[in-house]
Amino acid sequence: MPSILELHCKLLISEMIRGRVVPFFGAGVNLCDRPPNLDWRQDQNKYLPSGAELSTFLAENFSYPAKDTRELPRVSEFVDLFSGSGPLYDELHRVFDRDYPQTSVHRFFANISVVIRQKGYEPRHQLIITTNYDDLMERAFADAGQQIDLVSYLASGANAGKFVHLKPNGDEVIVQKPNEYRGIILDEYENLERPIVLKLHGAVRRKKVHAEEDSYVITEDHYIDYLTNTDISNLLPVTIVRKLRRSHFLFLGYGLRDWNLRVILRRLWGDQKLSYHSWAIQRDPEELDRKFWAKKEVEILEVDLLNYVQLLEMQLQDLPIKEEVL
Repeated sequence: MPSILELHCKLLISEMIRGRVVPFFGAGVNLCDRPPNLDWRQDQNKYLPSGAELSTFLAENFSYPAKDTRELPRVSEFVDLFSGSGPLYDELHRVFDRDYPQTSVHRFFANISVVIRQKGYEPRHQLIITTNYDDLMERAFADAGQQIDLVSYLASGANAGKFVHLKPNGDEVIVQKPNEYRGIILDEYENLERPIVLKLHGAVRRKKVHAEEDSYVITEDHYIDYLTNTDISNLLPVTIVRKLRRSHFLFLGYGLRDWNLRVILRRLWGDQKLSYHSWAIQRDPEELDRKFWAKKEVEILEVDLLNYVQLLEMQLQDLPIKEEVL
């Protein structure tokens, strides 16, 4: 008999073919292919930093006085208060404005529709959500020859608190009236015109000389404003919200310490009328993790993220040609 994990992978690929799975990327995704015990500072061009490493990096550069330098919102708040948002953004831009290698996770999700099309199935474009600031997913789609819609949160500036839609042709549109915005197309069968990358915490703007166009939800005040004043479901284009509320979620690279995720989920799922089973890939979860995810009808799969993606890739490649499925 197939294992539970094998059955899950088969089901997930089937639901992806139908366009019903929304991957949700956390910080752990960027560590997928990274060797254990590697010192990020020794090879900063090869791997993105973890949250704790980025926090320590900022603490060292700005003479953070406390002993615990691993709390990124706290350290970022210190830099913002004592040096200003300009120096903070400049340093973050310097870290993220690099061509880091894409991970196995990014490459897999960028190529799903390509493989599905090759096997004779009608492709269903994906909506991928991330709270990361980097552009690995966008570059993975570009390498796969796919145009995307990028929707990103603006944490500062004249349009702070809104989302901006970056179209494939380079046009940028501020989503002023989410309930009326029709820049994201969803047909009557809830299929997307193109893949969408939704960046809930802002993003670096690559190849810019200055960091003024970057956007980061990163300081304690940023998170407080974001979580108390921002109802995600009322700020996103209405078509995206409709897609989110009729999809399975696949949480990758998250743990319960990322407490802002819990607030986001509460708002996204608050008035969901139908139930869609979801999954969280989490190695060695604590009992608190189990209870929280179970309460949200999210099944924890205890597997290493890299191994999980490899299993999905095998299942995708084993998918029969459509003409053979009668």
